[in-house]
Amino acid sequence: MAAVGAAGSTAATGPGVVPVGALEPGTASAAHRRLKYISLAVLVVQNASLILSIRYTRTLPGDRFFATTAVVMAEVLKGLTCLLLLFAQKRGNLKHLVLFLHEAVLVQYVDTLKLAVPSLIYTLQNNLQYVAISNLPAATFQVTYQLKILTTALFSVLMLNRSLTRLQWASLLLLFTGVAIVQAQQAGGGSPRPLDQNPGAGLAAVVASCLSSGFAGVYFEKILKGSSGSVWLRNLQLGLFGTALGLVGLWWAEGTAVARRGFFFGYTPAVWGVVLNQAFGGLLVAVVVKYADNILKGFATSLSIVLSTVASIRLFGFHVDPLFALGAGLVIGAVYLYSLPRGAAQASATASGPSMHQQPPGQPPPPPPPPASHRGDLSQEPFLPKSVLVK
Repeated sequence: MAAVGAAGSTAATGPGVVPVGALEPGTASAAHRRLKYISLAVLVVQNASLILSIRYTRTLPGDRFFATTAVVMAEVLKGLTCLLLLFAQKRGNLKHLVLFLHEAVLVQYVDTLKLAVPSLIYTLQNNLQYVAISNLPAATFQVTYQLKILTTALFSVLMLNRSLTRLQWASLLLLFTGVAIVQAQQAGGGSPRPLDQNPGAGLAAVVASCLSSGFAGVYFEKILKGSSGSVWLRNLQLGLFGTALGLVGLWWAEGTAVARRGFFFGYTPAVWGVVLNQAFGGLLVAVVVKYADNILKGFATSLSIVLSTVASIRLFGFHVDPLFALGAGLVIGAVYLYSLPRGAAQASATASGPSMHQQPPGQPPPPPPPPASHRGDLSQEPFLPKSVLVK
């Protein structure tokens, strides 16, 4: 098939291949819709399956694996995958790859060191997620974890001097109200829970995880603005720091137990599935998220909450009472409202009146917008924070 280049050009391929630019508008729009639906499916499945699989493996009877080892293994696999992708970008030339990594990682060490702080935060966040999901039902965690939208918005206002619309502030209030209702239902014992689970510890862990997710995402945007590094290079650098910091956390929290029982103690095929989902699921989301607008991502989050709730009923005997349904409904509505485009209201308000962007008579038309020079070329895409990668 034809390969679309960075500037939209098409590489030479076999006979009978139609360049993208030659497609009829209807065909192109249909292909774009298919990509959006595929992106929606990937986002929903990845969001819901990771939480459900962690909950499943942490509530099985028998020996329980060490969560710190799973965090380290996910970082190792993700780093190795990014290294292979960079190797492929260099067309299998090992010398070029080594020179590239030497320049990007060692010579430009300041950019590399910038990733140490967020990598530490994400490593902490990943471990906190295991604590939270081990102590909260999957559906409750999925709803409560949407507080990361609130923390990200607040850090954006404080650190980047961003402004939010009235609708966004209202949706954040709605979000907080919905989470509070769900937690009130959880505290009231709406669903039976095992004796070894502590909802208070789970709530504290998920709140800390949301705070770290919000801060790290905004911190990335602040310090890495204008960075030309590729998605794979940045994730490789994060993987290096994440592996080292994860090993430090492992030694500090469970070092004695891991030394006595072994690094892979308690690992089953289901546990390996969780590790692979964490390592590759986030990278897959990084690929498809470019085809998803804010509304689609908000819709994916809402569907993930519904899917997690339905699956929790079937797999874990989760009970949905009116209080949980009300809280979850408020969160779903808040996520959708917050994801609406900023100019949607203004556009609808001016749709019936004269256009404010009409060209004055006698003035030359404005120049066309510049082409998306890197559209479709992930090697030059801006850095995607790990919050997109469910980290």
